[in-house]
Amino acid sequence: MAAAQLTHMGIYVHQLEPMVAFYGNVLGLVVSDRGHVPRFGGDIVFMSGDSQIHHQVVLVHGRPAHATYTTVMQISFTVPSLAELRAARDRALANGARNLRATSHGNAWSIYFEDPEGNVIEVYLDSPFHVPQPHGDPLDLDKPDAQILVETEAACRADPGFLPRAEWERLQAARLA
Repeated sequence: MAAAQLTHMGIYVHQLEPMVAFYGNVLGLVVSDRGHVPRFGGDIVFMSGDSQIHHQVVLVHGRPAHATYTTVMQISFTVPSLAELRAARDRALANGARNLRATSHGNAWSIYFEDPEGNVIEVYLDSPFHVPQPHGDPLDLDKPDAQILVETEAACRADPGFLPRAEWERLQAARLA
């Protein structure tokens, strides 16, 4: 059996346009479609950051007014470099993101923050290492890339489950075969 692949996520929102602006300004997503869905009783906006993918995030007006928290644990996006992770951090803060924190998971470097309606967003990139999860060390993104890499590798090698990422990928491919 082929494993299913996650392609997009939809969330109900209280206020559609501020959320569209936030996801556009912070994550660089653009509106690919929008319309009204009578079944949902509200408007829907499809957004993507990839020219070959129609939508990666779907925002739907209709989150009940009494819903004071979200049941979404996190919505995660990947970036290609530590420089892009820093830029995402800066855009998030400039656009009113709350509770921002940076974490090294050993296998990835992540920032977490809340969007205007309290949904937790993760922006991350993979590291060249693997350690069993959960694993979380503080991450200082103001350090140079080379220093972050050296510190992450040292922390990972101290974990008895350490593997180079390529080795973990080989083992994972065998499990999925």
